[in-house]
Amino acid sequence: MATPTEEMKTVLNFRRFEEGDTQWDDWSEMIFAQDTSHKCPTYIHKTPPCQGSCPSGEDIRGYLAIARGQEKPPEGMEWHEYAFRRSTDANPFPSMMGRVCPAPCQEGCNRNDVEDFVGINAVEQFIGDMALANGYKFEVGADTGKKVAIVGGGPAGMAAAYQLRRMGHGVTVFDENAHLGGMMRYGIPGYRIPRDKLQAENQRILDMGVETRMSTRVGRDVSVDELQKEFDAILWALGCQTGRGLPVDGWEGTPNCLSGVAFLKAFNEGRLKVTGKKVICVGGGDTSIDVVSVARRVGHNAAAGNPEDVVTDTSMVQEQALADAAEPVDATLTSLFTKDKMFAAQHEIEDALHEGVTILDGVMPLEVIVGDDGRATGLKVCDCTMDGMKPIPTEGTERVLEADLIVSAIGQGGDMAGLEELANERNLIDADKFYQVPGKPGQFVAGDIIRPHLLTTAIGQASVATENIDHFLKQESLPKRPKVDVHHFDLLKKLHESGLDPEQFDQAVGDLRGTAEAKYAVHNYEDRSSQEVIGSSDLFLGYFSYTPRLLRSEEVPSEDDVLGHFKERLHALSDEQTVEEAKRCMSCGMCFECDNCVIFCPHDAIFRVKKGDSTTGRYVDTDYDKCIGCHICRDVCPTGYIQMGLGE
Repeated sequence: MATPTEEMKTVLNFRRFEEGDTQWDDWSEMIFAQDTSHKCPTYIHKTPPCQGSCPSGEDIRGYLAIARGQEKPPEGMEWHEYAFRRSTDANPFPSMMGRVCPAPCQEGCNRNDVEDFVGINAVEQFIGDMALANGYKFEVGADTGKKVAIVGGGPAGMAAAYQLRRMGHGVTVFDENAHLGGMMRYGIPGYRIPRDKLQAENQRILDMGVETRMSTRVGRDVSVDELQKEFDAILWALGCQTGRGLPVDGWEGTPNCLSGVAFLKAFNEGRLKVTGKKVICVGGGDTSIDVVSVARRVGHNAAAGNPEDVVTDTSMVQEQALADAAEPVDATLTSLFTKDKMFAAQHEIEDALHEGVTILDGVMPLEVIVGDDGRATGLKVCDCTMDGMKPIPTEGTERVLEADLIVSAIGQGGDMAGLEELANERNLIDADKFYQVPGKPGQFVAGDIIRPHLLTTAIGQASVATENIDHFLKQESLPKRPKVDVHHFDLLKKLHESGLDPEQFDQAVGDLRGTAEAKYAVHNYEDRSSQEVIGSSDLFLGYFSYTPRLLRSEEVPSEDDVLGHFKERLHALSDEQTVEEAKRCMSCGMCFECDNCVIFCPHDAIFRVKKGDSTTGRYVDTDYDKCIGCHICRDVCPTGYIQMGLGE
């Protein structure tokens, strides 16, 4: 098969078979390649690796197909709204996640084996921002009369509230903070998550009829027994609001040694306006990047006194005049891992360096140096190598880094005060495979309080937990979860949406063996999406030409301009750019109507389904009276949607 463009020959070349490969790898392949095999095309739907890698299980391929114009919306609906509906089936925060999710979907994208991943985050941000601009609302299910208490108004709690209202259950969210958002509001700076858009995405969920009880801590202001009496089920979505200290001498009890969680919360609440002159943050993940980036932005003012005071005393608020007269801060991040292995997103590391942050990688903390006044004056460190997750110090490399504020961003934990009976030995909450709290009927759990991870992980767990809450409220047994547990494209739903439902089957007159002409079933289609993720080896990559990814523009200040710079960094793609970027999706595991199989079939056995009967997943069909099982359709199918089956 020839490479598709001249550009491919100079930039990238792919062939299914290498030069000199003249033999089949095994006997079975040789046998079934012959026209006597009776193996004919079967259309197999599988999960693409982007979706399989997404912790919230979004139908990414689906909303990219909508954006590119391949999958058509219902009559009277714009594609922007249709893409929004498809995206938010799994995740009600597309505007937020399009900005801050580290995008494991992009790491899993099969397009990486062509030239570069599809900009999924960029498309998601556009979809989310367009939805807010157009005022799209969520639909509410028919009232069931059941009520669920959700403890925690962060990403897990609000995602759960959204899913439960779609099911028709009443929801009340309890949160000890004054505002909803959890770590999205209190743990991530506003230049990464714009507060107006965060508020709007939360408000869209509240508009579904979600009640809230803010500044209310369960276990202090209201008891668990009271919740159990008032509600039919409880979902614990507390998040992890405490930070881990450094496990080194001198840390414990030293006032200017703080957690990254506390530092960022003070800033995000608007209380911390300036910080120390020399700030060291120990970490390597996104939280540590946020700490040093915030420090570079707020600056230092000696008139502010000790920076830790405003962090530890929640009643203190620094004056804006201190920020107006601030001077630049020396901000240093130390990481056990080298830059290429740090947990922070690569572009966040690059941005921090551009903003003037010093990153010392391959460095481990040894001791906090404490002065006569009891405050830390520096951090003793040394170079190290990593044995898995264990740092090995390099002798002779010890030195002291001067500091007047040391921040630990090495992990987070739960605050289980008042809820001790739920806490495990790690001060988190245990969950079974259904996200139930073991031994607590009617109590479920989701998010970081199970194990701290990504925002999108918390959203995905909330989705699964709410499905099981729904079964519990209906007094149904909890079904086994699918192997690939994501929000799958459903062909029957698509046919129903298009007015193409299969006819009712009458067993008295119907042919139980099935026929190609039968209208009571979906002919020659198999859905393996709940069991299989399709890899790039099952695609025909030679179809795809070299097409560079369209990048979002960024406003990243230089080290000279970073002080006082709080403008949003990521700018959304335009409408036209979004469509072009979506067209780079290879639609792994689903037909995207390229016509290759129709064009290359030597016997005209494959044909397009009539326009009035066609929809996504049902674009082509096969005339088995003409098919000889030559396998050409499978070989030229770019998406891996065709497999050879139906043989003897």
